[in-house]
Amino acid sequence: MPVVSTPVASATGARFSSLFGRRLARAGAVFAAGMGIAAGMSVAGGGIASAGPVMCVSPPSDNDIQVSETASCGAKATDAGYARASAIESGTAVSVANGEGSMTTTYANGFGTSLGTSTSSGQAYAISLGGGIARASASDGATTVAIAGWGSGATVDSTGVDCVGALSFAFNLDTGQFCAMR
Repeated sequence: MPVVSTPVASATGARFSSLFGRRLARAGAVFAAGMGIAAGMSVAGGGIASAGPVMCVSPPSDNDIQVSETASCGAKATDAGYARASAIESGTAVSVANGEGSMTTTYANGFGTSLGTSTSSGQAYAISLGGGIARASASDGATTVAIAGWGSGATVDSTGVDCVGALSFAFNLDTGQFCAMR
């Protein structure tokens, strides 16, 4: 059963409930753990397939696309945006950033697929591990994160969050919405 949260405002609309604060702290801890796993997997090579890691970055390239055996990535940034995508072990990662201050980072391994877009100073992060599918979209200064574990799915954008399957997690720091499946 997914856990979905929306912010609770006080009568003045200026403060969030302490429950939201605790949930946001938990969300941050899960995100940090997921980033640590992704970093560890990329450093250790994941241990299963032999496909070399690929890292796509834009700029300096206008449209950086790389393939190494079965891993592939693509990064495209326009109008002073920054896009970074990396993949290993049959993963596919694609990042697109449009507009000054926009940043998109994606990572995929083990048949995972990560898709990320950002516009208007948004920051989007999508991580997929072991066949998961993660999609993050951010705009207007928002920060979004989607992490999809083995065989699950996570989606976050301006319309909401969605988690499907075990080990999926998504949150939008701008709206306070998040979901998690364990």
